[in-house]
Amino acid sequence: IFYRIGFLGPKDQRIFLFLRGLLGSTAMILLYYAVQSMPLADATVITFSSPAFTCIFACIFLKEKCKIWDIVFMFFTITGVVLIARPPFLFGSNNSFEDDDSDHMKGSIAAVASAVCASLTLVVLRKMGKSVHYLLSIWFYAVIGLIECVIALFVIGAWSLPYCGIDRWLLVFIGILGLGGQAFLVKALHIEKAGPVSVMRTMDVVFAFIFQALFLDRIPTWLTIGGALCIVAGTAGTAILNWYTSSRKAKGSNL
Repeated sequence: IFYRIGFLGPKDQRIFLFLRGLLGSTAMILLYYAVQSMPLADATVITFSSPAFTCIFACIFLKEKCKIWDIVFMFFTITGVVLIARPPFLFGSNNSFEDDDSDHMKGSIAAVASAVCASLTLVVLRKMGKSVHYLLSIWFYAVIGLIECVIALFVIGAWSLPYCGIDRWLLVFIGILGLGGQAFLVKALHIEKAGPVSVMRTMDVVFAFIFQALFLDRIPTWLTIGGALCIVAGTAGTAILNWYTSSRKAKGSNL
């Protein structure tokens, strides 16, 4: 209302706005499920494999070129996901230090699916570019996410509020912090190139390990740390490479 923007957006961009809202909210739902099924740091790190999927989908849908370094960084990312997920057919049934290996595997699958949806969201945002105001993108994310959650809760019969007062406040904080994070991310992509933004986002992994140790009293395993380093290396490498390539193109065009 303040910026006098229509709630539905430009006619030629509405399908992309709908996809952005659907994919973005689905990615967040899957991430929350993963966090409840496996350690916080593990779920966070796996979702950071999204740049590898973004590279693949950008090549398919946006006709962007896939270089040899993209494949190398993608290999690093996939290796990191395997080390953190620790699938039983590679590591055995009692490989992890979790209470329930099946929950850890379900959480890993949900985290990977969240990464795929998040990467598709970035591709849609890149397709729209600056033709759509960033707050309109957040609006579609919030509204479609609300509708999706309400339908899902009624279908699975889990529509209920927690009885404890503090848990209700935590739900409110989840909503505020989640939307705030989305707003800052989209705004960052509007005012800065995707490379620096992606590199700075890898700080999420550091914060996840710190908060997990401080508030959840959970120390990561060496496999998790190794997988996290692989994924961060793949993510940061992809971002820096794209940033460097775009900078060289910009300099060439100016000359």
